[in-house]
Amino acid sequence: MERKQTALAAIAASLDESGFAQVRAAEMGPILAAEGLTGWSSFAGSWNDLGLDRFMADGGRYRRRRFAAFAADAAGVTRKPHQPHYQSRDYNALNGGIERWFEPVTDATAEHPALHAILRVCNRLFTDLTAPDLRPRRWHVEIHQFRIEAQPDALGQPTPEGLHRDGVDWVLVLLVRRENVAEGETSITNLEKQLMSRFTLAEPLDAALVDDSRVYHGVTPVRPLDPAAPAFRDVLVVTFRRE
Repeated sequence: MERKQTALAAIAASLDESGFAQVRAAEMGPILAAEGLTGWSSFAGSWNDLGLDRFMADGGRYRRRRFAAFAADAAGVTRKPHQPHYQSRDYNALNGGIERWFEPVTDATAEHPALHAILRVCNRLFTDLTAPDLRPRRWHVEIHQFRIEAQPDALGQPTPEGLHRDGVDWVLVLLVRRENVAEGETSITNLEKQLMSRFTLAEPLDAALVDDSRVYHGVTPVRPLDPAAPAFRDVLVVTFRRE
């Protein structure tokens, strides 16, 4: 427990100081395990059952996803009825401005102890980092299961909109799996788009956390290492926004 609290404090300090935190799996794993993360293999396996994202304004067919919304407060996290994902074009010039109805996260995934461990950590961390006078009674939480597929003749685009903010308060990007891909480097910049950090989420449970009001983030395209084999990058994205 003491190790978990020390690790969480380090993440909070980084977010408070610079607006982002890079967390390696060796640190994130014990934090999530202390909150009840079990069954990682079955949780990660749910990324094999994602629907095609049909809202790509660039015509791409490289992204698969499922989506769900939750409410988080001091009592815990509860799922909301299925709803569309919406971003204004101020935050997503490529795909924003419309309601996007993605296939819902399955009940098994939404109820999975791994997901709830992740959401409990986010709830505690993001609530503590929010100034008391701005702290909501409850958070609007969205989760996105993403698989970005790369082909020999078509790169996979984790963030086709480029460097961006999401129009929320806090963001977690958690790597689930990388299979036969190169690149996929994360960049973090300040609001003037001056580079602050570059790093690659390489191992399951490697994570990036950002204060969306203070930094931009983006990820470079991924390409296959072996053109003859499947190539993809799986991530879980969790966003917290004041209601």
